[in-house]
Amino acid sequence: MTGPLALLDSASLYFRSFYALPDSMTAPDGTPVNAVRGFTDTIARILVDRRPSRLVACLDADWRPKFRTDLLPSYKAHRVAEEVPEGSDVEEVPDTLTPQVPIILELLEAFGIATAEAAGYEADDVIGALAIREQDSPVEVITGDRDLFQLVRHEPTSTVVIYVGKGWNKAEVLGPDEIAEKYGIPAGNAGPGYADMAALRGDPSDGLPGVAGIGEKTAAKLITQFGSLQELIEASDAGDSRVPLKTRLRLTDAADYLAVAPTVVRVAADAPVEQSRPDTVPAEPADPDKVAELAERWNLGRSVERLLAALPKS
Repeated sequence: MTGPLALLDSASLYFRSFYALPDSMTAPDGTPVNAVRGFTDTIARILVDRRPSRLVACLDADWRPKFRTDLLPSYKAHRVAEEVPEGSDVEEVPDTLTPQVPIILELLEAFGIATAEAAGYEADDVIGALAIREQDSPVEVITGDRDLFQLVRHEPTSTVVIYVGKGWNKAEVLGPDEIAEKYGIPAGNAGPGYADMAALRGDPSDGLPGVAGIGEKTAAKLITQFGSLQELIEASDAGDSRVPLKTRLRLTDAADYLAVAPTVVRVAADAPVEQSRPDTVPAEPADPDKVAELAERWNLGRSVERLLAALPKS
């Protein structure tokens, strides 16, 4: 029996590794490598614990896409370190993390692990496009962010989220039933329902204001009652007595936001994904000499050894 397709929210995972491990982990030249080592260890754990047959490390080609900021200028605006009028804004990233990202990419290439991105789109969109297009294998999305809960589904291929917000040892495997139980939305509509609830509730960490006065529980209750955000808005506009007057007023006040929020929140399943290589988990590194050179140069010894040991035996 073949294993699942694992889709990694790479930036989410290496950011969390960076903050989870001390920056005293350094290369001989003093460069911190805590994110590199943590990310490498995470991939090894995924291979050992989840046994995927295929794996793709998904990347942000644009962490703050123009099609989202054109609709909602506040989207991730608080994370902008430098505005670039004719290009991608520069994200505020810790100084000691920035130089580690190219090392991670070099290591992935040397191991022969597939990466994927889409020009003008976030990793979330890449993950969504690959998950929704998958017709053969069950999909496991590995992330530390809740945004991708919207992808869970039973059919036509099962998609679950391995949520590592509290670290790999406390990872939660969340499918439609678990998301339904966690947020009080119907299991049959858990993925789309979560996206609608998230738009209604908002998310300050992404610059999504939400509807003032409507929190997570109320948002879940309304989406469950009406089936979707669109049906809720239509019922409210029609003066449906099931929508309390106070809620109707709040929805009306937030009409401009609600007109664009679904597009901002939902993954772009039509993202033009480009993949570096086939996604089969390699049985051995594509470039063993390069792996050894990177391990020595960046003091990655045990982390690289663990990833080598985790590769499936041919």
